[in-house]
Amino acid sequence: MARGRPGRAAAVRRPGDAGPGGGGRLPVTLAYETWGELNEARDNAVLVLHALTADSHVTGDAGDGHPTAGWWSEMVGPGRPIDTDRWFVVAPNVLGGCQGSTGPASNAPDGQPWGSRFPVVTVRDQVTAEIDLARELGIGSWALVVGASMGGLRVLEWALMGPEAGIGVDAVTVIASTAQSSADQIAWAHSQLLAIRADPRFRGGDYYDAEDGDGPHVGLSIARSIAHTTYRSALELNERFGRVPQGGEDPLHGGRYAVQSYLDHHGDKLARRFDAGTYVRLTESMLTHDLGRDRGGVETALGQITARALVVAVDSDRLFLPAESARIQRGIPDAEPLHLMHSDHGHDGFLIDFDQLGPIVAEFLGTPDRVS
Repeated sequence: MARGRPGRAAAVRRPGDAGPGGGGRLPVTLAYETWGELNEARDNAVLVLHALTADSHVTGDAGDGHPTAGWWSEMVGPGRPIDTDRWFVVAPNVLGGCQGSTGPASNAPDGQPWGSRFPVVTVRDQVTAEIDLARELGIGSWALVVGASMGGLRVLEWALMGPEAGIGVDAVTVIASTAQSSADQIAWAHSQLLAIRADPRFRGGDYYDAEDGDGPHVGLSIARSIAHTTYRSALELNERFGRVPQGGEDPLHGGRYAVQSYLDHHGDKLARRFDAGTYVRLTESMLTHDLGRDRGGVETALGQITARALVVAVDSDRLFLPAESARIQRGIPDAEPLHLMHSDHGHDGFLIDFDQLGPIVAEFLGTPDRVS
């Protein structure tokens, strides 16, 4: 019977990429969950990497430490496309996160929350910590490393950094992601960061001793509203909401349209479960993403990936454009043809359209000997 198991792994940041303190060291704890069993040959491990505001709780019911059910339960579990009766699945909460891993809300060595002192960490720093986690778990190779959106950024770094560190990566799946953050993505993120920093209750990032309700919830809610617009498609918003007013509200007299209420709801929902400082630091880490930095450019870096690759794009994605996925697919030598999912939901199609995504991933995994 596959089950979720929480855990913690101590890891230490090593000097290298322009990470904490421009290449310093950061004591790190990573929270993670596992499902399934590592086989005797130790060749059935799958690493699942989450998106910006998700966490290690990939699949399973809500419970202690996880107020919501798993965010990818349709993809991971017994009999699912990533079958936990067959695969040993590991899902860490990213470095900089707020669901058990070291981040701005964590205590620094002096016993006080890191807050504004928490360093900017790059995607490569995050993968460095995950490499240490793999070593802690005794995993010498991954049958598959899979992730979407922000998770896809780390998948690409894993494809290069894993083998360099002596940890094999047999196959990768990159979903709705990019090899290099674009000016458009940076522009969308800029407004979100400004919204949080402009909230007087953010206090420059040092608000962790504030009373309940006195944190930067307004700024985080606005940031999420901006982001959520990029996660959905214009078609979906127009068809779902049109120009309909919200309930008994009158937009001509200070009321909202239904789509405004929808965005307010998602902003408030995130502010109740996520940390604003973490949102800032993880967003900044995404902006640092450039697979080609210090590797001769993106195409040269992609060309050095030896893993089999599945690249999936969402045709209505207006945050990570299908053209960016096509660039990844063209650059990896052993990549399958690009899989373009049709979805009315935009970027969030990878969280909704499992009837399409599930069979694509299951077919890529194939029989056990195909990925071993």
